[in-house]
Amino acid sequence: MLKTIDFYIIKKFLGTFFYAIALIILIVIIFDLSEKIDDFIDKKAPLNEIIFVYYVNFIPYFINLFSPLFTFIAVIFFTSRLAFNSEIIAMLSSGISFRRLLIPYFISAILLSAMSIYLSNFLIPQANDKRLDFEYTYVKSPEGFRDRNVHIQIRPGMFIYLENYNTRSNTAYRFSLENIQEGALTYKLMSDHAVWDSIEGSWKIKHYSARIIDGLEERLEFGAELDTILPFTPDDLIQNLKEMEKMNFRELRDHIAYERLKGSENVKFFEVEKHRRMAFPFATLVLTLIGVALSSQKVRGGIGLHLGAGIALSFAFILFMQVSTTFATKGSLHPFVSVWVPNLIFGVLGAYLLRIAPK
Repeated sequence: MLKTIDFYIIKKFLGTFFYAIALIILIVIIFDLSEKIDDFIDKKAPLNEIIFVYYVNFIPYFINLFSPLFTFIAVIFFTSRLAFNSEIIAMLSSGISFRRLLIPYFISAILLSAMSIYLSNFLIPQANDKRLDFEYTYVKSPEGFRDRNVHIQIRPGMFIYLENYNTRSNTAYRFSLENIQEGALTYKLMSDHAVWDSIEGSWKIKHYSARIIDGLEERLEFGAELDTILPFTPDDLIQNLKEMEKMNFRELRDHIAYERLKGSENVKFFEVEKHRRMAFPFATLVLTLIGVALSSQKVRGGIGLHLGAGIALSFAFILFMQVSTTFATKGSLHPFVSVWVPNLIFGVLGAYLLRIAPK
């Protein structure tokens, strides 16, 4: 059962974390406001939307972003104070083992990890939907289509090709559609251009020619215009990676399956995001272990030495994660490995520091 000393450590841990995260969020909001205030004024953004649509939905995103780092800093800060005031020595002298002392730390870390999982997979996607819509309206427009010679699969065996797409006129130029069954071409449609009708939700194929193949029989069709409903929209052509921030875990998983069907080169970005949403909260546990092992000893340098070492390690962890995910998105490293290997390596480091820590 939890004792008074456990509640004391949990209170110190969570209190320091939320105080530190509140300060950094306040600083981030001030810097963000100073950067975007000209856009808000120029585009006449309403004050209530700036506060309650943008910044209220801005806060959960940055709380989750900074959560592992400030968990680590909170552990280093208040544990160093406990060590500096000889409170840890008193706890160990009273018969509490060092491993028993870790229990309230890990209870707090598990609570913060559970909060991070909830934020990443459920609350933040909803908040990002409103925040990004606000940015597209009052700060910057969403990304347009810049690719050329696009060839994607829109359903099993059905492929489309287009040379270019004009977002203003919703027109795909040099458009073609192919249907391949059991490795054989059964249908091919080609046209000068295809126009997306957003009201009808269909494509109008202009000046087309169609080739229909049925075994040894083949026939050709020509026409000036053909209305057709195809299982893709202009949104499928415009790859804005920020859109994945709006997806909850189930939506992200379904979107990955769809992007893989299309043969999209951005699949790895979505897979990294999916695995990161589970691995990032786990980093809270790893950094808590390192923080306790590193700062539980009273040293001559005091809190400053512990904080310096802790910040250096935390930035090394963040750098390692950025490098490994880059190898996944730009190289051949598997997304699961790229996201979890920093936790594994720093977890081993934490176990080693815990083993050599004075008890």
